[in-house]
Amino acid sequence: MAQAMRPNTVGGLFATDGKPHPLQDTLLAVTLVLGITAFVSAMFHNLHLLSSWAGLVGIATGAYGQWISETTRERFGLILGLGASAVGFFLGMAHGGLFGGVIS
Repeated sequence: MAQAMRPNTVGGLFATDGKPHPLQDTLLAVTLVLGITAFVSAMFHNLHLLSSWAGLVGIATGAYGQWISETTRERFGLILGLGASAVGFFLGMAHGGLFGGVIS
């Protein structure tokens, strides 16, 4: 029964390699927080500055996180954060943009 001694490497969607990835995990958390912030604040027209800037920074951190990610878990979370950031960014741009009303 040699298979009983081997770890399950097939795993599921959130499989990890068992090694710590502090930079990737930090980028994942920042991207998710910025994505949620951008998405929720985009539902209010007067918060377009917050939604557009949070979305833009979320897209940048998510893109860099995707570039250096090593596990499926990281990529899955980053894609969720990137999607929410992009929706928040685009709605924020539609409602007034990055500098709408501040610089005339």
